[in-house]
Amino acid sequence: MSLHPVVERVTERIRERSAPTRSAYLARIEVARAKGTARARLSCGNLAHGFAASGDDKDALKLQVKPNLGIVTAYNDMLSAHQPFATYPELIKMAARNAGGTAQVAGGVPAMCDGVTQGRTGMELSLWSRDTIAQATAVALSHDMFDAAVMLGVCDKIVPGMLMGALAFGHLPVIFIPAGPMPSGLPNKEKAAVRQRYAEGKATRDELLAAESASYHSAGTCTFYGTANSNQMLMEVMGLHLPGTAFVNPGTTLRDALTVAAAEQALRITALGDDYRPIGHTVDEKAIVNAMVGLAATGGSTNHVIHLVAMARAAGIRITWDDLDELSRVTPLMARVYPNGSADVNHFHAAGGLGFVIRELIDAGRLHRDILGVHGGDLARQSLEPHLDGTRLEWREPPPASGDLNVLRPVSEPFDAEGGLRLVTGRLGRAVVKISAVAPEHRRITAPAKVFDDQDDLLTAFKAGQLGGDFVAVIRRQGPRANGMPELHKLTPTLGLLQDRGQRVALLTDGRMSGASGKVLAAIHLVPEAVAGGAIAKLRDGDVITIDAEASSVEVDVPDADWAARANAPMDLSGNQFGMGRELFAVFRERVDSAEDGACALFGSSGL
Repeated sequence: MSLHPVVERVTERIRERSAPTRSAYLARIEVARAKGTARARLSCGNLAHGFAASGDDKDALKLQVKPNLGIVTAYNDMLSAHQPFATYPELIKMAARNAGGTAQVAGGVPAMCDGVTQGRTGMELSLWSRDTIAQATAVALSHDMFDAAVMLGVCDKIVPGMLMGALAFGHLPVIFIPAGPMPSGLPNKEKAAVRQRYAEGKATRDELLAAESASYHSAGTCTFYGTANSNQMLMEVMGLHLPGTAFVNPGTTLRDALTVAAAEQALRITALGDDYRPIGHTVDEKAIVNAMVGLAATGGSTNHVIHLVAMARAAGIRITWDDLDELSRVTPLMARVYPNGSADVNHFHAAGGLGFVIRELIDAGRLHRDILGVHGGDLARQSLEPHLDGTRLEWREPPPASGDLNVLRPVSEPFDAEGGLRLVTGRLGRAVVKISAVAPEHRRITAPAKVFDDQDDLLTAFKAGQLGGDFVAVIRRQGPRANGMPELHKLTPTLGLLQDRGQRVALLTDGRMSGASGKVLAAIHLVPEAVAGGAIAKLRDGDVITIDAEASSVEVDVPDADWAARANAPMDLSGNQFGMGRELFAVFRERVDSAEDGACALFGSSGL
């Protein structure tokens, strides 16, 4: 099928908007490519330092004719998603030698887990971890010893940060290698029910810990479809993974075979060969549009409404929330994975997974097929599934039909005609709403505001019995300039409980809450944020707010004259500036762009 006219129109609009920054970016990476093999430009002293500890690989590195892979890793043994990477470097080095090349660990990046920090002070470093990871990736690759790179990262800000850093070295081919999800544990729906009972005081802390432990129970990525697994989907539809690698469990023979194959492929696509595929060309306007479509089709994390903007900017590409909104409206919702359904990613993968989704969307004209995938083909190859025939790795066509229509559906029979990402605008600014798991009867609310400057204040009010009746919970002073935009996850059980009791509730915030993909209406990432003079700073308790996802509006019912005369509420940020390392990120808070511009502190005067 030919490309859908909206997909085509949005792509062209992005290309035109991005022309100055994209052309400048491509010119810079061409200069880097034209300089030739990096190691050949190093002085003898530089080069000697670069291979001093390389053992049997020294001679190959001295000759400078064999390709050398840089490995950037987020390995640590605390976080389940990244613990499997412990064994990857040696496996990649072995694969590189067998394929006629070499590999070195170029550097490590921090790996912050929102699951550990959510609801706590450390969460105020969460967004900054993405930018720090981008910088750490650049530091690793700046040794200039490499002809290609592989990225070992999975979660939350790690993959976006790694991609941003890698794009600063756009002349290098880069392949992302995931670790895969842990085996299924306690179903996410059951875990959520315990969380809600705990919020209500009907479950003990021991019961809560038992449920959480049964859900997050072993090495591998968490199995719900949050930011981490959305990352893996993005790498697939952008052509930055070998096909079908996202959701293969860690510690399996197939997982190891895919890691070996990724190393081998990275060596094939360097400038030393005849199939050069630099990441700066792989990540083009079409790949970014594919990412936005994939996000909508699978009901992915709302965090990517921010991260995708920053990732695109790193490649000189400018996208807007209007682009996301327009694409989402013509993208069928094909998957229901928790929190948008009861299944986990293992169930989704078994039902046909991303290969099925990609093939269906290509056939329906929703994805650009003609992208420069790292696997050596176009996007159609990305729909293939990896299998082992004995010890030989091969790729096969995905199943012709979904294995479970409760989890995965074809374009012809979607869960919804659209992806459910909505831009809402009005007197209060611009915000994002995700309605893929919000029942139609809850997609519009008109109710008085209850205004808080901290999520803990809302929870205190709940425990004090002060959250009766219908209301819109306004949580302000949560934007990137205020406190680093921490996730407001821990509000989900409380607001969900109140809705289940029959109250009409919603959330309005200039902060983040990827749990907004759940059942409670939430207008998030509101811009301008409160500390930047946004209208949310004018709101008072009792102001009647309307959030209408269907009509794409967010309004407050206050007479114009009264509204104009209102002063913004004072914002005391002193409590967010010190402790838990926050003082070290003051420059990030001072320089950060708005959420709609990617909430990034890195680009500054770079022209991106």
